[in-house]
Amino acid sequence: MDGSSGGEALLDVLLAGGRRADRVTHVERLPARSGVRADWPAWSDADVVGGYRALGVERPWTHQVTAADAAWAGRHTVLATSTGSGKSLAFWLPALTRVRDPRPAPGDAARQAAAFPGAGRRRGTVLYLCPTKALAADQLSGLERLLRAAGSPDLRVATCDGDTDVTARRWVQDHADVVLTNPDFLHFSLLPRHGRWSRLLRGLQYVVVDESHAFRGVFGAHVAAVLRRVRRLAAHHGASPTFVLASATTSDPAQSAARLLGVDPDDVVAVTDDTSPRGTKTIALWQPPEMAGLDPALGAPEGEDAPHQDAPTQPAHRTATAEMADLLADLVVAGARTLAFTRSRRAAESVATSTQRHLELVRRGLGASVAAYRGGYLPEERRELEEGIRTGALRALATTNALELGVDISGLDAVLIAGWPGTRVSLWQQAGRAGRAGADGLVVLIAREDPLDTYLVHHPEAIFDRPVEATVFDPTNPYVLAPHLCAAAAELPLRAEDVALFGPGTAELLDVLVERGALRRRSSGWYWTHPESAAWLTDLRGSGGEPVRVVEEATGRLLGTVDAGSADATVHPGAVYVHQGVTFVVEDLDLETSVAVVRPKQVDYGTWSRWLTSIEIRGVREERTAGPVRWGFGPVDVTTQVVSYQKKHLPDLVPIGGDVLDLPARTLTTTAVWWTAPASLLAEAQLDDGDVPGALHAAEHASIGLLPLLATCDRWDLGGVSTALHVDTEVATVFVYDGYPGGAGFAERGYHLGAAWLRATRDAIVGCGCTTGCPACVQSPKCGNGNNPLEKAGAIRLLDAVLAHEG
Repeated sequence: MDGSSGGEALLDVLLAGGRRADRVTHVERLPARSGVRADWPAWSDADVVGGYRALGVERPWTHQVTAADAAWAGRHTVLATSTGSGKSLAFWLPALTRVRDPRPAPGDAARQAAAFPGAGRRRGTVLYLCPTKALAADQLSGLERLLRAAGSPDLRVATCDGDTDVTARRWVQDHADVVLTNPDFLHFSLLPRHGRWSRLLRGLQYVVVDESHAFRGVFGAHVAAVLRRVRRLAAHHGASPTFVLASATTSDPAQSAARLLGVDPDDVVAVTDDTSPRGTKTIALWQPPEMAGLDPALGAPEGEDAPHQDAPTQPAHRTATAEMADLLADLVVAGARTLAFTRSRRAAESVATSTQRHLELVRRGLGASVAAYRGGYLPEERRELEEGIRTGALRALATTNALELGVDISGLDAVLIAGWPGTRVSLWQQAGRAGRAGADGLVVLIAREDPLDTYLVHHPEAIFDRPVEATVFDPTNPYVLAPHLCAAAAELPLRAEDVALFGPGTAELLDVLVERGALRRRSSGWYWTHPESAAWLTDLRGSGGEPVRVVEEATGRLLGTVDAGSADATVHPGAVYVHQGVTFVVEDLDLETSVAVVRPKQVDYGTWSRWLTSIEIRGVREERTAGPVRWGFGPVDVTTQVVSYQKKHLPDLVPIGGDVLDLPARTLTTTAVWWTAPASLLAEAQLDDGDVPGALHAAEHASIGLLPLLATCDRWDLGGVSTALHVDTEVATVFVYDGYPGGAGFAERGYHLGAAWLRATRDAIVGCGCTTGCPACVQSPKCGNGNNPLEKAGAIRLLDAVLAHEG
């Protein structure tokens, strides 16, 4: 559409002549910003500079040059600036220049000469890492355009990942100067077979870690271990690479980068001053209308796919996905190119299908300009969709956060976001897709019926007046580190001098691995002596096993995959599975072979699973008291079993049946924060015995919804259990736990911010206008008990009593 129309004009389209004006709770306008340019560095390769100029980059932005200069000088560098600020130039300029001129950086020359005497001058190599295959493919496309423009056929670049065939992989091993891949490929293939990759490792000048803010939680801890293994093997082969990290704007990027690499923060240069231009950005906070005549105590079906599906309840407000479909249709009719970010695969499919239906009523064939995009699609499907939105063949994509990362889709007019995306970092990443390259853009954050969403759209200062979060992960998590120590020992026996590289607690963990027979201790170090590959002891994504393949019964066609951790709840026998708007019903789930067999079937219902959860305290790492309330943090075992599912007619969600399931119990060893409510506190809160379970349950739900306000997570990283009498504490107790093996640091954050966390929880419940509780305050879309029992008033009294004892 005409860029002169801008975000304000598109907002007017969505307001529909004032008919929707009452749905907007706040409008924030971010002013335009001019860019600041700098000269090309004197050390830059002339052909590479010529290539950039041929592509329209006459002079780089100042922050690009600052970061490139630091990297060229051999300093580990992190560039943390906004979406669309040109971070890739900052790492490709020094990296490609170094490939063609592989002399070591000034700081590295003496060190390499001393460590590897006699080593000749070698052609340099570069390793590029990013979280997704799609982003690596996108970067390869951009690099090939640059090298064609530069007239540099001598630079050989290639992607290499689990989809690369043997012949292509051998070519990459033998010839590629720049290898683009992901941490999973390093872990499972490149590092275990490092002898075959010796040419790449021996010449390694730079390791680029793109979208490094995505490496958080348990995934971040895994990647931190992989990068330490890369550093160790690079040194073994005679290289000392410089690491360059590209990140979204985060708090303290130098500290996060240092933790990821295992170096001192003083050894990392952080570049955070964004000098790229920005158009005017209009950001609207939007709350869907109340649904007349419905019980506001009932909730909305808008949760995630993992670890379990949504609680099947009736909305008090119109769902965010239904609202998004209407708004997206209006934007497409107005000619705007749009991304619509949803919080689940199911929601992406639903929004795309509903929008297509709306558009077909406007003009036949217009619905084909909208599609869904999500994880689980086959690579060729994703590439086709990416190309469609780039070229304009598609006007809009309804997507999960799979398109949050830096796939180059520029020139978009608007971004719709259904539900708080979990962190301010993610919000600004998604919002940055609107109005890229200095154009104006519109962003609309549509609230789901969720405590945090409701709180934020009515407290805009919590979004716009607070800094972005730091990236949270724990590289010393023993459940993460132990298998990586085994993998490292299999690659090359671990020596005493390697212990410090892997961080505090490594020596003690090695003793445990020796005691359990995983490693053998010799005077020269620690050895892996088993015939199996140590890399298969863990997977980096924390999915808990091999993804489940969804296969069509009649044809054998692979439709997609589902994470192992969510398979019991999403592709159990009888479950409805949606793929590009087509509905299938699961006939069989074979957990041994990780295959779900489905058949196409038109149905007018959805399925929701139900499960039982129990929790056992394994130890107490930290503890404090506040009056009669005892706070604790430590390791726990959480046992969950999917026991049944329910069918609900769509869209009215009337129950129409279901069935009992026979699936195994799953035990997660993780970390939790808990607080107790002894009898004296319950008396202060004026809670009768019959009200206690509902009050605890409501407080648990609301606190899970509000913890992401204080920690770098979203509610789907967390789980909770509440009980009127717990066997370990011997009193009423509320638990909130990390949904990852070994923990992820989120529950620990809740422990240390206990009073502030529960105060925000209490305020969110009180601020909700419902009478007995709704999804905007105490109902949870992931409740295994169908949001029963819940006592909103009791939860408020309980939290008031707890907070009365905090200083």
